[in-house]
Order: sequence, then C-alpha cells, then structure tokens
Amino acid sequence: MKLTQLRYLAAVVQNDLNITTAARKLHTSQPGVSKQLKLLEDELGFPLFERDGRSLVKMTPAGQAVVDRALRILEEAQNIRRLSLDARNDDHGSLSIGTTHTQARYVLPDVIQAFRVRYPAVDLHLHQGTSEQIAELTKLDRVDIAIGTGSAELFPGLVLLPAYRWHRRIVVPRGHPLAAERRVTLQTLAKHPIVTYTFSFTGRSSLPALFESAGLDFKVSLTASDADVIKTYVRLGLGVGIVASMAIDPEKDADLVPINADHLFSPHVTWLGFRRGRLLRGYMNGFMRQFAPHLTQRFVELAVRAPNGDALEELFADIELPTR
Repeated sequence: MKLTQLRYLAAVVQNDLNITTAARKLHTSQPGVSKQLKLLEDELGFPLFERDGRSLVKMTPAGQAVVDRALRILEEAQNIRRLSLDARNDDHGSLSIGTTHTQARYVLPDVIQAFRVRYPAVDLHLHQGTSEQIAELTKLDRVDIAIGTGSAELFPGLVLLPAYRWHRRIVVPRGHPLAAERRVTLQTLAKHPIVTYTFSFTGRSSLPALFESAGLDFKVSLTASDADVIKTYVRLGLGVGIVASMAIDPEKDADLVPINADHLFSPHVTWLGFRRGRLLRGYMNGFMRQFAPHLTQRFVELAVRAPNGDALEELFADIELPTR
C-alpha cells in the first residue's frame, strides 16, 4: 500500500467518484488513477466501490471505512510536512481562507493588511462565497481556515471557535417612512418588502422563522450574497434592507439611514474554523490572533482537545467576545 494510492483514492471520493476529474486535479492520467485503485483493491482483497461498467456508483461499506482512515493518514502526512516547514522557516508558506462577502469586504481588510506586514513571505488566497460554498471548499480541503456565521451543521469536521458578535441593521433611503420611526416593530417591518442576504441563518435567528413565529408574512423583494448589492437595490427603492452592522459605512452610505434593530434580531456570532487534526503552522495561529486576539495558540490547543461541543462552550464561557 502506497501513500500515492491513498491520495488517489481520496481525490476520487472528493470529486464525486469521477476518476477523470480527479485525475485532472491530480495532474495525472485517468488510466493511471484507475490502475492504482485496482492495485489497492487487489492488495486489500475487497472492492472499494460498487461499479456500473467502468463507472463508480458508490463506496462499499468497507471502502468507506478505508477512505475514513486514508483521509486521517493523509492529514498526518501533511502535518509532518508542516512540521518540517516550521522547523526550517515558519514565515514562509501559503494560507487559504474561505469566507463570506461581508467578512471579506468589511472585516478582513485591516486583518489581512496587518498579517501581510508580519508575514510578507506567506502567499495568501481568499475565497468568497455562501456558507454552502465555503463548506464545499473545506470538504475538498481547499481552504486552511474558514470564517462564517451560523450554519455550524455544514462544517462537522471543523473546530469552530467564536470570534466576535455582530447585529443586523435595517437600512432605508432618506425620506423612507421607517426612517421616522423611533422604534421599528416587526409588524411595521412586515408591511414592507425585504432586501437581504441569500443565505438564511438557522434556528431562532432565521428571518423567515422570526416572522412566521409572530404570525406575519415575510415578503422578500430581492436576496443577494453581497451587502453592497443589497444596499444598491435599497437605493433603487426595491425594499427595506437588512444587512450586517459592519456593512454600513457612515461616509459611503451617507444617503442611507441605518436603523437599530437589536430589539428585533438576536445577535450573531462569527466563528473561525479549521479541520480537526490539522497541525496549524505558526503563521496560521498568527492570522487567528490577528482576527480574534483571544484566540491565542494556547487557547486554540485547548479547544482542539475539547472532546465535544459542550466542552467547547465551557471553554468559552468566561470570554467576553468583542462586538463589531
């Protein structure tokens, strides 16, 4: 059994059992991948896949057990490489971050600027998308660190660490009827079409669930993944905007009126996550500290060792998260 065979196996699984796609991403040939998989099956003495002709249909139960262990082996092999790199030079390498448009546009610029000053030789890659897209990138091991809000169920293999709290704000053009309201109610808000994010937060903070629980209609005029796009269509009169508080720029958005909605919407917690079992290089810890100062290397190590979610909650119980 060779490490290359396990790497080919993992690539096939991560590309929906499509050998051609896996071979292209591995920069090798499709026959070469098929041959190595067959050799691995011959050595193991059982099939890893159920087949329909030459096509792979699904994993066999035994094959799935092999894949689970292969992924852990490959992760540890990568950790050994990271140890070697850290021992030689901790200030060189690459860092891939998966995050939402709001984080990338309004929160990360200052963080990344400071990070670049401290680690100028680290190649930085920023991937933006919805929670579902970021989850897919983490599943394919395309990002080292994911940053998101809510949707924890999409990231079962990650250690999720709370970074900061934030609130939603209502935004309307100047002269809009809501701009004169001293305290906007959910009933008043329900009279207007809403322009907000494409993704919905799960649980009690979900906008549709909030209106539904109050027996009110939730009228959506437009959804978008980018707060700047939402504000553009609010300016065009398509509806009342609901965006993250940090997405409102007092100067650039001077033509809009932000309305406090803390009494309507529960606060959110933005988290930072990485794959459990991954060895974090020094500059990765440095990025996390820059993003959330309370995430010291020691604290992160304790979080990694926490056996379950309850233990993580206990660990963070005494931490006062900053609010943006």
